[in-house]
Amino acid sequence: MKIVKFAIPKGHLSEKTLEILNRAGYNISGDDRTYRPIINDPNIELKVLRPQEIPIFVSEGMQDVGISGRDWIQETHADVEIILDLEYSKVNLILAVPKNWITINSLSDLIEKCRKENKILRISTEYLAAASDFIKSNSTYKSLWKDSDPIIITPWWRTGNNEKVQIYLSFGATEAKPPEDADAIVEVVDTGTSLTQNNLKIVETIMNTSALLIANKQALKDPEKSEKIKDILTLLRGAVDGAKKLHIFANVKKENLEILLVTLPALKNPTISPLSDPDWVAVNTVIDKTKFLEILPSLRKLAQGLVVYEPRQVLPLEEIANGKEWI
Repeated sequence: MKIVKFAIPKGHLSEKTLEILNRAGYNISGDDRTYRPIINDPNIELKVLRPQEIPIFVSEGMQDVGISGRDWIQETHADVEIILDLEYSKVNLILAVPKNWITINSLSDLIEKCRKENKILRISTEYLAAASDFIKSNSTYKSLWKDSDPIIITPWWRTGNNEKVQIYLSFGATEAKPPEDADAIVEVVDTGTSLTQNNLKIVETIMNTSALLIANKQALKDPEKSEKIKDILTLLRGAVDGAKKLHIFANVKKENLEILLVTLPALKNPTISPLSDPDWVAVNTVIDKTKFLEILPSLRKLAQGLVVYEPRQVLPLEEIANGKEWI
């Protein structure tokens, strides 16, 4: 079988990525500083890269699959197949301005403020393309400047044709830029604590982002690589789904079984097994974690010997076999 090249992220996504790979059944070894860790699958070759780079490397075929944030996939405009939302590192890409700008509560307000004051609107961000796309989609911007592109400024190049709106590449400490060096920032936030500490407020949410499993479109057309990518998908999706489920075992009197089954939101029809006592049966099923407290009163009244644990994985074999593998 051909080797599948799998790029995993360095930095803030690293810890959660290693956790979900471990939960999926992969053992990864190597020094913390190595960029080529070893995985317990001889047909997978791991490489550690920055999440900003991974979408492009996957798109261009240098890597077959990878994990990166939705923000960087959209920022790079990478032509990749998104095959699974891994549902961790959930953050928002936002537009923020100084908190004491009481009358500014949207991008339109900010554009109008700068226009009335006859000043350039300056935005600081790492997300140059995402910021430009978002600004150009704004109705006020369109009414003033049509399809013109905001000026994007980096130390190496300058592009765009609308001098009234300028986007500056930030190399970090973006929250510190307003109000002296920028009117607004485009940044990812989790709790928003850093914004508060720097006297900023959110006025727009540009996108919700999380870690995604992505694949090269040509690799998906390769019969051998596609099979291994489906293996990776199966195990990772099983880990994602398993974290949201509970596995329940309970003994129930036959006379109470039908009542219990009405209230039990099983993943599939529950498995019913006879016990040595002919008046009792064992019920084995998987439920959503969110439903457990809802059904607990019924279980407490009707069941006996309840055992609950979180499954390591719930593998969607039937869906993937039927070709419903991509999100």
